[in-house]
Amino acid sequence: MALQLNLLHEEITEERQRKRDPLKLGVIALCFFGAILFVYYGWNAYQTLQIKSQLNAAQAEWNAVEPKTTAAQKRAIELHQIIDSTKVLDGLIEGRFYWAPFLAIISHCVAPNVQLTVLDGSIAEGDHSIAVTLEGVAAAREPRAAAEDLRQLLIEQLEKKYSTPKVTFKNLEDLDTLVNVSGVPTASARFVLSINLNPKGAEPTNANEPAKEAAKPK
Repeated sequence: MALQLNLLHEEITEERQRKRDPLKLGVIALCFFGAILFVYYGWNAYQTLQIKSQLNAAQAEWNAVEPKTTAAQKRAIELHQIIDSTKVLDGLIEGRFYWAPFLAIISHCVAPNVQLTVLDGSIAEGDHSIAVTLEGVAAAREPRAAAEDLRQLLIEQLEKKYSTPKVTFKNLEDLDTLVNVSGVPTASARFVLSINLNPKGAEPTNANEPAKEAAKPK
């Protein structure tokens, strides 16, 4: 059996201990971990720079668009104000009362033996109702009946155009003087009529109702 002698045993042992030194291994591990952290934070810094670059680009675009957007918003506000004003004016125009059709109805109701001397009208600010006072003289064998005929005719004609008209006598009295009607002296009466009505149009009647009633079996 051959005998082998290892004269470098101590040096080999020292070399192995040097390679297994905990401090050295710790330093290597620390350097490796530091390298990983460096790469990680470097990547985060790169992403942060990319985000800042995108933010700056978006801010530049917004700075270019902001004046137009602000002007458009101001224009939209102005247009809304104009639209609101137009709606108010349309309401005033649509809700106003036209005196010409009303006066035309009055003139068509006045018979030759009736003379109007005073016409006074006003519009209430609250509900926009119309109040009219008519003063005149009616001449006939029965002057009071002639004045009543005028009142009934006014109600009949006003109901066709206006809602809930009311025509009442404020005063009706016989006069002692006679007036000439077609050259004939005729008794006369002085009257004062009060007319109150709603300027809204009268509700249309259903023209099919008579036909339906006629079609019902008896």
